[in-house]
Amino acid sequence: MTITDRRRSARKIVLIGAGSASFTAGLVADVLTSGLAEEWTIGLVDTDPGALEVARGLVTRMVERRGVAAVIQPSTDRCEVLPGADVVVTTIAVGGRRAWELDVLVPREHGVFHPVGDTTGPGGISRALRQIPPMLDIARDVQRLCPEGRFFNYANPMAMICRAVNKATPASVVGLCHGVQGTLRYLCGFIGVPYDEVGALYAGMNHLTWITHFTHQGEDLWPRVDAELARREKESGETPDPRVDNPFSWDLYRTYGAFPAVLDRHVSEFFPEYFPGGAYYGKTLGRDAFDFEAVIEGGDKHFQKMAAIARGEEPLPEGMFDRAAGEHEALIDIVGSMFHDAQKLFPMNVPNRTIPGIPPEFVVEVPVAATAAGCVPIALPPLPSGVLATVTEALYGVELAVEAALTGDQKLLVQALQYDRHVITRLAAEALADALLKAHAQHLPQFA
Repeated sequence: MTITDRRRSARKIVLIGAGSASFTAGLVADVLTSGLAEEWTIGLVDTDPGALEVARGLVTRMVERRGVAAVIQPSTDRCEVLPGADVVVTTIAVGGRRAWELDVLVPREHGVFHPVGDTTGPGGISRALRQIPPMLDIARDVQRLCPEGRFFNYANPMAMICRAVNKATPASVVGLCHGVQGTLRYLCGFIGVPYDEVGALYAGMNHLTWITHFTHQGEDLWPRVDAELARREKESGETPDPRVDNPFSWDLYRTYGAFPAVLDRHVSEFFPEYFPGGAYYGKTLGRDAFDFEAVIEGGDKHFQKMAAIARGEEPLPEGMFDRAAGEHEALIDIVGSMFHDAQKLFPMNVPNRTIPGIPPEFVVEVPVAATAAGCVPIALPPLPSGVLATVTEALYGVELAVEAALTGDQKLLVQALQYDRHVITRLAAEALADALLKAHAQHLPQFA
């Protein structure tokens, strides 16, 4: 029996890592307004009872406000909730924001300045070491308890997690991120064309995905992008124009003839040699450029606000059920396309089947058709050599980090850190590896 054979009047979605309250609110809003089922069972799973209670309270209020038939099933034990799931979504963050702080602040003590630290570099590798083992356990439970359910991951580091799950378990997970959509919106705003009317082709690794084709009603939009960029720079008399944000992304566009998603905050981490000591156009990465501490502080405050809403101390925000851009934004559209076999295209992270020059099974972000038969990547034209080189280099770094996380081999961790180029020498990589393993020891049983 396939997912399309299931009774359409009722559906079940399970969110593992539901304590990510903002994501949970956005996703549940989309679920309740989707019209894909007359009744939903919404499974909420989090290992933190306090965070789970916030998610439960928030979702309960949303269901009551919307008046939709829904059953809320909260649990700290995913095995109680997974049976019968049509859709499983993971948004886990082992150690939460406190561990994320260490991913960035420990490397900073070793001269590495991360603006994000969740995808690549020492911060991304450190996060992978924590995230991958529990994700493998989740994947095995999904395969055992709801093998016909569709399995999606939003947790970072995206490529490393999806590669590890697909490599080391019988489950098959698809990674979702809104970075490509966000970058396309950015480009549309740059030249003043409607986002809903453009077409694009893109390929790469999550957070280093290159938009190679960009069109509007059959018109190639790159000449319009070039003309607008030249106009702004002529007007300012400087290259790059200091009024144009994301200068590094524009520099890469000039070099490679394709535009990188997801702009400077993420893309800069893949090219550390451009930013020695974190120097970024007169600022410092993670400090006054993409202030990391401000992101953490904002996340803590937002969670407290969501907790107050969950307890009924504050009202549900106006417009909570309006469709809005966010990490969750494509999921229900993808699920609907799969339920109805609409075969619509979305950016997804899947094992490579379509990019010549990149090894099969490496996880790539490409246009994928959401079908009743699964998520099927479309064939793509060959990537320009320079673009292919940057992506392939990054994906081999993924392989090293995944092997280190799977095996608990500290020598492989040192290799991954040195290959990554944020630290150059073996001694520096060994010192940083020691510091990260010590900082996160409670979350790294494979290295015990």
